[in-house]
Amino acid sequence: MAAKVNYITPSGYDALKAEYEKLFSKERPALVEIISWAAGNGDRSENGDYIYGRKKLREIDRRLTFLSRRMKAAQIVDPAEQHDKDRVYFGATVTLIDEEEKLRTVTLVGEDEADASSGRISWISPMANALKRAGIGDCRTVRLPAGPKDYEIVEISYPEMRA
Repeated sequence: MAAKVNYITPSGYDALKAEYEKLFSKERPALVEIISWAAGNGDRSENGDYIYGRKKLREIDRRLTFLSRRMKAAQIVDPAEQHDKDRVYFGATVTLIDEEEKLRTVTLVGEDEADASSGRISWISPMANALKRAGIGDCRTVRLPAGPKDYEIVEISYPEMRA
């Protein structure tokens, strides 16, 4: 079964790769060393260091497998290379105003880099789906769990090209 494409920004891919490298080259070897030491202490059935170490090793291995699959399916999309910067597409930073005149700024990013508390929303979220292809001055209704909410797009920006 082919994995679905994982659209991601260059910085998001770098973060996934850094986490993978840290787990694989630092945390996992250190844990294996602790498990080996604990295994040499005798009875493993009541050895807390051994039991906890094995459990933690399984968690790290699961995370490594997950990160590996996400990186393999990754398709890096650099928002700075977007040609139509007058519309909202992947990687756009959008400033919105709602009915109560409250401003909100969001950036459409990949699923793995989404963090709503910092304004980074997944490009497949309901809000992102409502904003896609919108231009400045367009009004969009976002269907949220609390009910529909209207937003007007005030500003659209993309990162600058890297040197």
